[in-house]
Formats: sequence, structure tokens, C-alpha cells
Amino acid sequence: MLFHLAIRRLIRIGTLHVCYPDGTRRSYRGGLGPEAGMRITTERALRRLTFNPALALGEAYMDGEVQPEGCTLFDLMQLLVRNLETGGTHPAERATEWLRIARRRIDQLNPAPRARRNVAHHYDLNGRLYALFLDRDRQYSCAYFATGNETLEEAQAAKKRHIAAKLLLDRPGLEVLDIGCGWGGMAITLAREHGARVTGITLSTEQLEVARARAQEEGLSDRVRFELMDYRAWDRPVDRIVSVGMFEHVGIDHYRRFFRVLRGALRDDGVALVHAIGRSHGPGATNPWLTKYIFPGGYSPALSEVLPAVERSGLFTTDIEVLRMHYAMTIAQWRARFAGNRDAIASLTDERFCRMFEFYLAGSELAFRESGHIVWQMQLARRVETVPLTRDYMVLDKVGGGEPPPSPLPSLAPGTRPGGAGTK
Repeated sequence: MLFHLAIRRLIRIGTLHVCYPDGTRRSYRGGLGPEAGMRITTERALRRLTFNPALALGEAYMDGEVQPEGCTLFDLMQLLVRNLETGGTHPAERATEWLRIARRRIDQLNPAPRARRNVAHHYDLNGRLYALFLDRDRQYSCAYFATGNETLEEAQAAKKRHIAAKLLLDRPGLEVLDIGCGWGGMAITLAREHGARVTGITLSTEQLEVARARAQEEGLSDRVRFELMDYRAWDRPVDRIVSVGMFEHVGIDHYRRFFRVLRGALRDDGVALVHAIGRSHGPGATNPWLTKYIFPGGYSPALSEVLPAVERSGLFTTDIEVLRMHYAMTIAQWRARFAGNRDAIASLTDERFCRMFEFYLAGSELAFRESGHIVWQMQLARRVETVPLTRDYMVLDKVGGGEPPPSPLPSLAPGTRPGGAGTK
């Protein structure tokens, strides 16, 4: 049996118990490690797991044809992922991964119309869904855990403060562009707590509606506005640019265009902060199940794929910070909230959707715990002198939310801008 032979090659640590469709049970034992079990209920699932496991495992779980046995879904996936990361091999997986890498530029081709469809696939869902497992501010990106003991709300608030410090919002009235603004939480925070004037742009009609309503409710419509717009359509200068959790949707063929847009949109003393998921082990390809069901056109790049585009844009990379386990801790809290509200979520969707989202959240957490995924924050500027000489301003009193110090350059004192406002 081909599946039997493939699993024997895969399991190098821990033990996997498999119940086959005909009732046969086998145990595959490696070295010391975790133990998990799975029941395969159909011959169809068995064949697909043999020849295209990266896609078939998630689909079979969604359809009830693969079931964790004596363990949780997370336990089962962790055992499989850990073996893949520590030398275990599945012949079909190696072959299909090579094909994914070979065609990834086609898969990530995201002209504006396709980008809009891709965003709608994941974000234009029932708005109540995200409210049932995200924090109150609907931050759908990596939180910032100073100790690891924070609540989700505390860690997401800390993330926003951390990013605001890097944006050097040293005087009120700075104009900020928020690319991929989500449900508006970052833009509203920058306006309310830092006196910024913010324009948030998104390709999600659902997010746009919620963000505009929130700005209205907060009485900030005079300082925060939201537009349905592709980043490539932006055409006027701003003081600051922030983009959180959007760069993963850009696509490798579009990185040079993305950073050229940033440079063109920044005033001469401007600062940008890009926050995105990345890979610590070098370039790769997006899991096919994730591409098909969750993020079509999406890809989390290695920094080695991003920095050449930054260099060619003419921007200065003034700081890079790598957040390692922060997203794993974030998603763990999302998974717990999703599980706690599963009945309510099922009433909005259906059982197959719930299984899809459970698989997505578990796999995403494991990407950070086991597979070398990280989050990077890259600070960029048009001029090398724009930001302070040291990083002290990034570690302000996070509870008090103090103001960052002004730039050390006299030419960048409040109210002045080399070359005049609007200079590019």
C-alpha cells in the first residue's frame, strides 16, 4: 500500500496511529516524541492523501473523511508538521512542492481586479464571524506580547502602540496612509491617540462599511476616512504610511511596484512601517490548501525576496524587527475563542466552514511554532537622517503611550519640511 510506505518514511519522531477505511489499524513509531491518531474513513481520502497530501489533508478533514482519534486536530497536525520539519519525507509532497515553487509567480500574479476578488474571498464574509474570535478592535494580525501573559486585547493594543512609536508621530496633524486598513482599528487609534489625519484604504467592501461606521461612532469622521482603493491608485503625498498584514497579498511580481508606490507617496521627511508575515528559512511556496480555501494569491516572503525591491525603490531601510513567537501566541488565543464560540459561528455558516477555519487556524499557529514562519516589521524612509540615531524611541512606556522624541535634525523640526509640503 503506497500510503503505508509514505507514512513509514514520514514518521521519524513520535508515534502516529492510523485506522484505515477497512478497519485495519497500524502504528508508525519513530523516536521519542508526541503521539497522535487519525481515522481515514474513505478509500477516496486514502488515495488523495497518498498523491497530494498538502491539499488532501485539509479537504478530507473538512469533509469528515479524516478524523483525529484519541487527540485533537492540533495534536495530529503538530505531529505531522514536526516530522516534515525534522527529516521525515513524503515523496508526493516533495514533488508537488517543487511544482508549486515553479509556478508561484503565476499563482501570485495580482493585478487590481484579481486582487479585489482575492480579498473578497476571505474578508467579505459575515461580519459577525470575525467579531466572535478576534479582539474587540478586530485586529486581524499579529499582536505584541511583552511578557507572554497578556490578554489578546492587551497584546493588540501594545502592537498598535509599538507601530505608532515606529511611525514617529511626533506632532499632531501628520497625514497617514493606512494600506490594507482592515476594519479601521489602526487608523482610528492613530487619529484618536496621536492626533493624526488618516486615510485607510481597503479592497473589502465588508471592512469598508464597518470601518466607516466605527469612525462615525467615535466622532472621528473629520480626521479618519476610508476608501475602497487599490494601493496602486494612490496619487498624493503623505507624511506617514502604515501597512499591517497586507503585504502578504501583494505577490512577488509586484514587490518593486509596491515599494515604488510607497516612495512616491512619502513626503521628503516621510516614514513608512510595513508589518508582514515572512519565512526564516528562505523562499518557498504557499500551501495549496491555504491558497484554495483561505488566501488565494497570498504568499509570506523571506526577507531575501523583499529587500532587493526595497533597495531598487530608493527607500532607506532604517529598521527591521523580527517577531518570532508573537503570532503563535496570537493565533492560540484566536483558536480558543473560535472553539468557545463554535456553535454561534456554525449558525452563521455551516459545519464544513467551521472545520475549514479550525484547520486554517491550527495550521497557521504551527507554521510559527514548527515551520520557521515569523513576522517582520520594516521601517522605511526617503532620507537616511529622518529617524533618530538610536532605537530608544521604540521602547517607550507602552502603558503610558508616551510621545516619541523629535528627529535630531533641525530641518525636521515641527512645522518644517525640506523642500516644502508635497515635495517628492
